[in-house]
Amino acid sequence: MIRTKRVYEPSEAGDGTRFLVDRFWPRGMKKESLQMEAWLRDVAPSDSICRWFGHDPAKWTEFQDRYFAELDTRREALRAIIEATGRGNVTLLYSAHDTEHNNAIALMKYIEDRVV
Repeated sequence: MIRTKRVYEPSEAGDGTRFLVDRFWPRGMKKESLQMEAWLRDVAPSDSICRWFGHDPAKWTEFQDRYFAELDTRREALRAIIEATGRGNVTLLYSAHDTEHNNAIALMKYIEDRVV
């Protein structure tokens, strides 16, 4: 099972393997406080897609289309997440305020629909 969680929420036993999937380090967070397996910057959307999207829910569908096209060319970057799903729960960590329209939600959907 893959789930998402803001980096500012405490880790829980049910989180399983945790990956930070943002391109930039979250403000105010210390590496040791995240209790994560790895920071996977290469699975985050490009800067140009992020700037275009600007967390505008009206652009959500097109954001996913653009992001998924990028992910199609970076399948190797997903390897750690895919392997971890075979061992148990996986939590994708993100720092965005919007809990419904962010790259971790889109990445989870991509993996569930196209990979796993």
